[in-house]
Amino acid sequence: MTTLQNLIPMVVETTNRGERSFDIYSRLLKDRIIFIGTPIDDQIANVVMAQLLYLEGEDPEKDISIYINSPGGSVYAGLAIYDTMQYVRPRVSTICLGLAASMAAVLLGGGNKGMRYSLPNTRVLIHQPSAGFSGQATDIQIHAQEILRVRRRLDEILAEHTGKPIEVINHDSERDFFMSAAEARDYGLIDEIIEGHGRVGTNGSGVAEPAARTVNGGSAGPTTDGGSAATRN
Repeated sequence: MTTLQNLIPMVVETTNRGERSFDIYSRLLKDRIIFIGTPIDDQIANVVMAQLLYLEGEDPEKDISIYINSPGGSVYAGLAIYDTMQYVRPRVSTICLGLAASMAAVLLGGGNKGMRYSLPNTRVLIHQPSAGFSGQATDIQIHAQEILRVRRRLDEILAEHTGKPIEVINHDSERDFFMSAAEARDYGLIDEIIEGHGRVGTNGSGVAEPAARTVNGGSAGPTTDGGSAATRN
């Protein structure tokens, strides 16, 4: 059976000490590039946090780039990555390609101001967190209060990084709120659209599309397994 590990390319470098092989992600890490290309969970968060801390130790003055193509995931895991991005001394640039949905959109907006980018055809989604609970009525009430507190904190983070009033963020994230690259830039989640190396565009398609809403969650709106108390975004 073919596994993901078998599909990761290896890069061979030749030095005066001989040849060394790296998987492609380890090689890019040497250039201070981090990828978030999967749903966000505790395992991914631990890897990204470790990479950020390692690169800070290597050179606290040199910028770090995080490339994001993710449907979102665990709020707590995502907040751990976000806090580490804010904690490390190097400036952190975020680049969206493909999709930055839910918690991934928060990470996209959490890059250093002026260093948040998107490719032309990416999509960005914000919405309120969701979770599934079971158990005694009091326990369900406790978890419901927690998810409301988490939503409030996510709204505060997005308001801080976009410059929009928290009431606007709260209204827009009430349901799935999709944005094109140009709309995400106008919203304040990114700063520039990159059309190629050294080419910064004003919008993705030449014309900004209206933001799309869906009333019921689609594939980008994660759910939890029955009985799980994990909050997802």
